[in-house]
Amino acid sequence: MFTTEFLITSLIVVLIPGTGVVFTVSTGLSQGRRASVLASLGCTLGIVPHLLATVLGLAAVMHTSALAFQLLKYAGVAYLFYLAVVTWRDQSAFTVQPIRADGGALGLVTKAFLLNILNPKLTIFFLAFLPQFIQPDGGAPLLQLMGLSGVFMVMTFGVFVVYGLLAHAFRKSVIESARVQAYLRRSFAAAFAGLGTQLAFSER
Repeated sequence: MFTTEFLITSLIVVLIPGTGVVFTVSTGLSQGRRASVLASLGCTLGIVPHLLATVLGLAAVMHTSALAFQLLKYAGVAYLFYLAVVTWRDQSAFTVQPIRADGGALGLVTKAFLLNILNPKLTIFFLAFLPQFIQPDGGAPLLQLMGLSGVFMVMTFGVFVVYGLLAHAFRKSVIESARVQAYLRRSFAAAFAGLGTQLAFSER
């Protein structure tokens, strides 16, 4: 079940920069190491609804219903453009901000969670990708699916943490340069807008 092909393909999928990576990197730069780990956790938890949709058969409905897919897709597009606008308009300097105990950490995890829960491509990914690695003669296909999904989530969390920690490691040079901060902020905003545009024009 956990073949080399599965592990390599999953790693490639996780490594490709997307909304979660952009959010985790920007969080690592602006709020520090702990915040980047929380962002990674939120993005990883955002995979769970897509897994449940696959297990419960809703993914098949999403795959065949143009309306259901479009509704979820444009909800994700709207959220990405919202993040782009907020990031572009934010003029505050990047600083390492502590995570407050009054819901700050939960709010960050929730924000990262929403990024992935509104990504219909994950549902299609689980529907089209994971079933290929279920062994017909292995028995308990549901348990196999859960196991494959668990490995994918662990891999996602690990890679995102590395991305966030790398961003945190270079934060000093970023924080000391207003020009670099402005460039990065615009780059993050453009990345969110670009991902939203790509999702808006993507086919099923």
